[in-house]
Amino acid sequence: MNITVSGIGYVGLANAVLLAQHNNVTAFDVSEEKVRLINQRISPLEDKEIREYLADKKLKLSATNDKAQAYRKDTGFIIIATPTDYKVKQNSFDTSSVESVISDVNKMAPSATVVIKSTLPIGFTERMQKEYPKLSILFSPEFLREGKALYDNLYPSRIIVGGSPKKAKEFAAFLLQGAKKKDIPVCYMPPTEAEAVKLFANTFLASRIAFFNELDTYSEIMGLDAKSIIEGVCFDPRIGDYYNNPSFGYGGYCLPKDTHQIKNDYSEVPHSLISAIVQSNKIRKKHISAMIAKRNPKTAGIYKLAMKTGSDNFRSSAVLDIIKDLQKKQISVIIYDPVINRKELFKCQTVNDFNKFVKMSDVIIANRMTRELERIKHKVYTRDVFLRD
Repeated sequence: MNITVSGIGYVGLANAVLLAQHNNVTAFDVSEEKVRLINQRISPLEDKEIREYLADKKLKLSATNDKAQAYRKDTGFIIIATPTDYKVKQNSFDTSSVESVISDVNKMAPSATVVIKSTLPIGFTERMQKEYPKLSILFSPEFLREGKALYDNLYPSRIIVGGSPKKAKEFAAFLLQGAKKKDIPVCYMPPTEAEAVKLFANTFLASRIAFFNELDTYSEIMGLDAKSIIEGVCFDPRIGDYYNNPSFGYGGYCLPKDTHQIKNDYSEVPHSLISAIVQSNKIRKKHISAMIAKRNPKTAGIYKLAMKTGSDNFRSSAVLDIIKDLQKKQISVIIYDPVINRKELFKCQTVNDFNKFVKMSDVIIANRMTRELERIKHKVYTRDVFLRD
């Protein structure tokens, strides 16, 4: 099958590599640098499995920034994985990039089946299907982690496809063919329900993070051992010992925008919990900055902007709001992050020499502890009680 993937972020590249094991895959992106790296079999993203598969596997994969090459008439499936950032003014995802691709496909490859992987407002796919009745449009949500994107596609928890049953089963078969895991649950449903699955799943994960963060806030203020309490709580099999390590707040590309979107979707529906999840995350970040300020530092050092170990993506990282709060409190902030090649970022000086960073910082703020920080942990402020993500 000839398959095109439009958008080479974590979602797009992970799908492109997965499917290129058995199909002819064209990866399309406006970034010339990403296209060049992929054609050289170099991953533009920090992802162990993507890096290894590009280097070592025989993949039928090419990249281009030429629409005519990407949206050919002989293309069977066109997967859309372009960004849909949440726009506060509109109270909704910005779906313009997805709509642009659908419009191009309708003109250039109308016989192709469109599969949207980008996260969407509930009801979007159905609206697009009505607007482009000659196209077959599916929605298939992704449930992957940054830095583990390909791994989570090779060993998926489930595959969900919403849309025409015949086309949905055909597309799911390609995903199953590329996966290493066996007996993967596959769910078929209307696209609107599939969109809801994505948003509610991420909102539930956000609520779990918010719960354990509030438990940790209580423990910190009351002088209790958060680790002991969490372990005791999580021995209950109904709760489970996972996704329970306190942090500075949920961040990354998905959870902040997805919780805001679902909160907006509840505007005409009675609710309390959904809004509380969003508010809880804001309160947590305010609490973290307040606890740092209590140490009276002249200079606070931010140890890496990414929330997760093994990720190079700091979009919507919780620490960004903490930086703003500290700056409002007239505390000087510096950033240490080896992946940043700029002298200044977010109105903060960046320092690439770790020893210099340690000397300059009165307190070092780290969402996650690392071996590198062990020898100077007396300077470190973190809420990482389990020393893992």
